[in-house]
Amino acid sequence: MVEGDSAKSKSESYNVEVGLQPNYNQNNNATSNPNNSSSLSESTNTNTNSNSNSNSNSNSATHIDNRAIIQPYLLGTGVKQPEYQFAADNCGYEPETIINNGKNQQHQDVERIGGGAGTGAADSSDESTPDNHKKRRRSKAPLPPPTRPIVANFERAIELCDYGKFHYILLAICGLVSTSEEMDVISMSFILPSAQCDLDLNTETKGWLNSIIFIGMMVGAYFWGSIADSFGRKKILIVISFMNAFCIVASSFSQTYGYFMFFRFLNGAALGGSGPVIWSYFAEFQPKAKRGSMLSFMAAFWTFGNLFVAGLAWLIIPTNIGVTSTYFTYNSWRIFLLVCSIPSFLVGFLLFYLPESPKFLLTRGKKDKALAIFRGIFVTNTKKKPEEYMVYDLEIDEKTNTESSVGIKGKYHRMITGMVDHSRDLFKSPILRFTLVSITINFTFHIGYYGLMMWFPEVFNRYEEFEKTHPQQEADICTVTEYVVNQSRLATDNGTCNSDIPSSVFMESLITLASALPANLFAILGMDMLGRRFFLIAGTMTAGICSALMYLVRSSLQNLLVSAVFSGAISAANAALDCLITEVFPTKLRATGVAISMVAARLGGIIGNIVIAQLLDHFCPVPTFIVSGLLIGGGLMCLLLPNTTRKELN
Repeated sequence: MVEGDSAKSKSESYNVEVGLQPNYNQNNNATSNPNNSSSLSESTNTNTNSNSNSNSNSNSATHIDNRAIIQPYLLGTGVKQPEYQFAADNCGYEPETIINNGKNQQHQDVERIGGGAGTGAADSSDESTPDNHKKRRRSKAPLPPPTRPIVANFERAIELCDYGKFHYILLAICGLVSTSEEMDVISMSFILPSAQCDLDLNTETKGWLNSIIFIGMMVGAYFWGSIADSFGRKKILIVISFMNAFCIVASSFSQTYGYFMFFRFLNGAALGGSGPVIWSYFAEFQPKAKRGSMLSFMAAFWTFGNLFVAGLAWLIIPTNIGVTSTYFTYNSWRIFLLVCSIPSFLVGFLLFYLPESPKFLLTRGKKDKALAIFRGIFVTNTKKKPEEYMVYDLEIDEKTNTESSVGIKGKYHRMITGMVDHSRDLFKSPILRFTLVSITINFTFHIGYYGLMMWFPEVFNRYEEFEKTHPQQEADICTVTEYVVNQSRLATDNGTCNSDIPSSVFMESLITLASALPANLFAILGMDMLGRRFFLIAGTMTAGICSALMYLVRSSLQNLLVSAVFSGAISAANAALDCLITEVFPTKLRATGVAISMVAARLGGIIGNIVIAQLLDHFCPVPTFIVSGLLIGGGLMCLLLPNTTRKELN
């Protein structure tokens, strides 16, 4: 058995950022004498007298009051060897010293154990017998609460925390990360029509501006995902959020096309890590019974981001606010970008208030810290005393824990070694099949998703320009595109440029994005009942049909209806895809696996924005049918992946 932190020297400092806080109110005697800490041996009836003594001693130590679980995890100074506690809701407590009659527990593999307490649990026979475990797995019935403290694996430990206040605050903060990410990506589609005069844009340069953020995301996704699998989710998310925010601000001040492209690339490099890391982080706090619905709920924050950015664009871009001079211009679309950076700054600070993923800590062998986090979640959700949490020890996956017991010299060496090892493991059997299918699905899906979604405002604007000069005249998208491209060439030859956008374009974009709300609600309610593959196949097939139908559109109203159905279907499918890809990889490879999948997704986004745009201008309607085929074919490939609905993260 690999030793946890409880077996380490007391002089070794803990990493406070993973969810433990120093008990500053403890006196020196309490901190230096481990016998002063409360013990759970009273509940296991091993030594009643020693328990009473330890309880009386621990009661003499002053507890921290009025502490919330959601608060910054910072280490103070002044105590050389502080005892640590999790910042629980209105309750502080000391770590417990567990003596299990001197016996060594046989810990089972966390990834393989089948949804219950371990065999070493100090619980009733009904909780721990193999036959009962098999029966419960077949019936999928939840295990009853134990009557005595037990040794639990991750799934059992998180289930016993109950579901409540902590998880909803976690959803709000992680959802805001997804909202800020989608705002940064989709904001460019609203900037393009407005910035075409300031940055001297045409269809080709617009396509590259849409794509440069995806090129950055390709670079950043693999890099940040691998680091997160080595050093933890929370720290990486904080760095990414602030880097993202500063790059957005810098791009808003850029006066030339080259500088704007440069900062958008750096913006993409930061965003590339946000997606895979935040999904891994959020999923690793969810019990299997709630994971599908809550991941779908988090996917809905993408829709909120779309709506928020569309509303901001409608309010800010058509106005004449800003400063314009010979050498410096800071007009409405730049102010719009500046406002879009605010959520990234906000989540950067809010992430300080969350603990590290307990699932990640278990794979690193840090079960004491993981157990402290579980207790804090339990107290926050239930408002009960921490000693009422019916888990006194956690099982550790020995396979994934070995590297924490090996002295690796240097963080950089550890980072590079982790990146290479994680990447190699993803392309070995049996994970290889999951990796290849995930890459293919993400590539084909995001060609359609970004290839059309990013261009919807531009298409709406083209229809407005055509109908302004051809009222009451029907035309398909190819006729409209040909007219607008010819008019743009004439304006360029005459040295004129018009970047005014009708307010109806923003309204149509807002309606299109709002249509994803009922689809996301359906996904939230049905993801754990109907399954990930159902939503992915149904969503991609519906979106594929809508893409093909765009060739039959003859007016701006018809274009709006088809675009709205496409947006709703693709959003539900996207929620299912995020769930499936997050769950299919094991914990030690999850962030890296999702990151590599995201690299394929960003490559699809690049092709969708550059190639689809050029094909639309020169070979219309070929791109609409290409997108249709890719969406339907990619969606059906999910049948090659295992069913992860209501299953453990394994």
